[in-house]
Amino acid sequence: MNEGSGAIEENAASNNTKSPEADAAVKRLNQELVVAGYSPRTIKMYCIYLREFLGNVKKRPEEISREDIVGFLAGKKSNENVSNATLALVHSSLKFYFHNVLRRKIIEEIKVPKKAKKIPSILSKAEIVELIKASEPGRDRLIVEFLYSSGCRVSEAAKLKAEDLDLGNFVGRVRGGKGNKDRTIILSKAWCAEIKAHLKKKKVKTPFIFSKKNGKPISTDTIQRMIRETAKKAGIQKEVTPHKLRHSYATHLLEAGENIRKIQELLGHSNLNTTQIYTQVSTEELRKVVSPLDKLRGRPRAP
Repeated sequence: MNEGSGAIEENAASNNTKSPEADAAVKRLNQELVVAGYSPRTIKMYCIYLREFLGNVKKRPEEISREDIVGFLAGKKSNENVSNATLALVHSSLKFYFHNVLRRKIIEEIKVPKKAKKIPSILSKAEIVELIKASEPGRDRLIVEFLYSSGCRVSEAAKLKAEDLDLGNFVGRVRGGKGNKDRTIILSKAWCAEIKAHLKKKKVKTPFIFSKKNGKPISTDTIQRMIRETAKKAGIQKEVTPHKLRHSYATHLLEAGENIRKIQELLGHSNLNTTQIYTQVSTEELRKVVSPLDKLRGRPRAP
């Protein structure tokens, strides 16, 4: 799920029509997704789109046809001009409901455009330094440094607990990450020293590393807003998000010559193809390539 889907949720929610039948269908979908181990974020969006669809077709789920689904998807694309990624998400939500909940294989042959694989935008090392300098000393700066130095997702940082960190050995454990997978992360030695001092100063005892004053975990929205405001303060013109720090982490490791398989494990990617996209971002090694024109001997020089 991307971080800018708030407008999509609001638009989908505004089209929802409540009915006992739709409530029952969404409840069944929710339960199946929970049992299947889907993330709360994905469950939320799948349920939003199912309710919107049922409100649109106004039929009992058992009476819905393939044509109804195609018509709904076509409307999302032509009338709302949703992105291919959003259309794919709507398709996935309906496919899960009809195939896994109702056991009706009516979406098997409905094709939607593949999600475009965009090259991730990253921050330069100089911009990372400026971002850290502009951050508020204490919790906020530690969050910025952690996101960049660990490559963690914002949701993983928000729920990070002291028991997940082995500060003596500079490693940590992400529990229940994307796909409900655990993984090992590396920790910066400098950050470990800073977080130790920070935790000693905390007045309220809490299991969470990054918490509010009352000890409750910080929200992902708070982290995202803090990153945006800090980037503005640092004078960085491009959009800066927690996920962009994750992209920067992977790219900078690759540029430093780190093995891509190790980066895959550190990021928690189940497929190496997902990690391979960072090879298109990295330009450090490309700059070392000498143009063949510059190696030609005896060529006439430009006047």
